Formats: sequence, structure tokens, C-alpha cells
Amino acid sequence: MIDFKELLKEHGIPPSLQRIKILEYLHDFNTHPTADVIYQALMNEMPTLSKTTVYNTLKAFAEKGVIVELSLFENEVRYEYNTTPHIHFKCIKCNIIYDISESFECLKNKEIEGHKVLEHHIYLKGICKNCRDSEE
Repeated sequence: MIDFKELLKEHGIPPSLQRIKILEYLHDFNTHPTADVIYQALMNEMPTLSKTTVYNTLKAFAEKGVIVELSLFENEVRYEYNTTPHIHFKCIKCNIIYDISESFECLKNKEIEGHKVLEHHIYLKGICKNCRDSEE
């Protein structure tokens, strides 16, 4: 079991009930949610929660490396708890974003053609296996 309170402290973020709940949500639901989705999911449980608090909390988490902020496709920002390098695949039919653990040999390089690689992001678009199965 993850101690979210300690995790926040380790990253220099004072833990509060709202911050812990937002982090728990991201951990428990690997759906790459937007800030609005997180707010909607938590507002009944936490009536004093505001959208501003959710946005500010997510921004602080991303700046401190607790979560990853994804500007994947179009103009939407999504968030995820998984901070390890991986590939994202977005289905153009159902709009679900999947984590793909496939790795490419070139991504293991810390330098490519003389360029120092600090981080990498790969985003794929297509039709997911569930949508393909339902089409057949």
C-alpha cells in the first residue's frame, strides 16, 4: 500500500486531504483523466473541493515530478500517476488512451546523433483492439 502522505512530503508538497484524494484518484484510475474529470469524480465526496484547487494541485504535482502532465493530442491536458517512460496510444473511435509498454531500442540511448536526450514522448493514434473487435 502506498503512503501518499509520505510521498507528497518526499516531494516537498505539504499533504492535505484534497491533495491526497487527487493523488489516490490518479493512482487508482489509470485513465489519463483531465482536471475536469478528476473534479467531477471527487466533488460529491469532497463538496468543498473547487476546480481551481484541482488545477493548482495537478500543476504542483507535475512540477515536483509526482505525476506526469500529458499534452497528448489536440488541445487537452491529461494527467497520470505512471512516471516511468512508456508510449501512449489514443483510439480515434472511443478516445481512450492506453499505456503501451513496448520499448524501442533508440529510446535507450542517452544521446542520438549528437543530441543529448533528457526525456522522450511517443504518442500513437489509431483504432484500439476493442473498437476493431466490435467492427468485425
